[in-house]
Amino acid sequence: MSRPSSGKEIVVGIDPRDPSVPTLAWAAGEADRTHLPVRLVLAVPPLHDTQHVDSAPHRMSLQAQGREALLAATGTVLRLTPHAHVATELVDGAPAAVLCRYAAAPTTDVVVIGSRRLSRPEEIFSTASVAVPLSAQAECPAVVVRAPEHTAPGPAHLVVGVDGSESSQQALGFAFEEAGPRQASVHAVWVWQRPLLGLGRAEAGADERARILSESVARWPGRYPDVKLTQEVRQGHPVEELARASSAALAVVVGRRGRGGYTGMRLGSVVHGLLHRGECPVITVPGSAVRELWPGCPGGSG
Repeated sequence: MSRPSSGKEIVVGIDPRDPSVPTLAWAAGEADRTHLPVRLVLAVPPLHDTQHVDSAPHRMSLQAQGREALLAATGTVLRLTPHAHVATELVDGAPAAVLCRYAAAPTTDVVVIGSRRLSRPEEIFSTASVAVPLSAQAECPAVVVRAPEHTAPGPAHLVVGVDGSESSQQALGFAFEEAGPRQASVHAVWVWQRPLLGLGRAEAGADERARILSESVARWPGRYPDVKLTQEVRQGHPVEELARASSAALAVVVGRRGRGGYTGMRLGSVVHGLLHRGECPVITVPGSAVRELWPGCPGGSG
């Protein structure tokens, strides 16, 4: 089963300074699985000193570099998926703001970008930051390809962080939709921090979370009978444990509670941490996405 394809497209943010083949490979694979067209978008940021005598030639140079990068990216996608329909767009504006506008368009299915591996302060305060603001504000699923999908021998699977919230239900819905065409399973992970004292209480807490996890995922196997589901309760820090779980996964999928701002704090510590620690593509699913893509899923943006 695949997501509705009528009028939808995959938007990919292109960085001329750091072309990411894994990012293009992810988008090409998604296009092959869903039969959606790909739109490659490159944003030329505004110059800080527009009064400088060399500003116009410099901007023309940036635009020429952008066109070359788009041409090269198109060639990469078509080599990977020859039958894909690829469009390109060179846009003036800050990359994060431009891609957030595309993410708000009803025609956008997912937005895919690479990771510049910025430090935490750079991601929060730098105009070069794209992953954090896009993951925080995108009105469609945002895919950050920090590392390629794992293709080692063994059962393919996607990891989903589950905590009983509606946002994690939305992440589960997206993961099941992705898993079907990939012939992959879904591995639902609930992470909790064990209390410092009281062994008996810790064991009871783990059992209780295992019960809640089973209840949280119960609706999905019936809707996707061809997708295998596994469940696991882990003890530790959510970022560290989900990052470990992602070490052999195709992707790690997490829900976003509400519409965040540009700071990592408002984005959420788990999602922000995974953008640094995840060992596979990190997919953030907002509340609005599920009501559009999976009408049977309960609403609520968390």
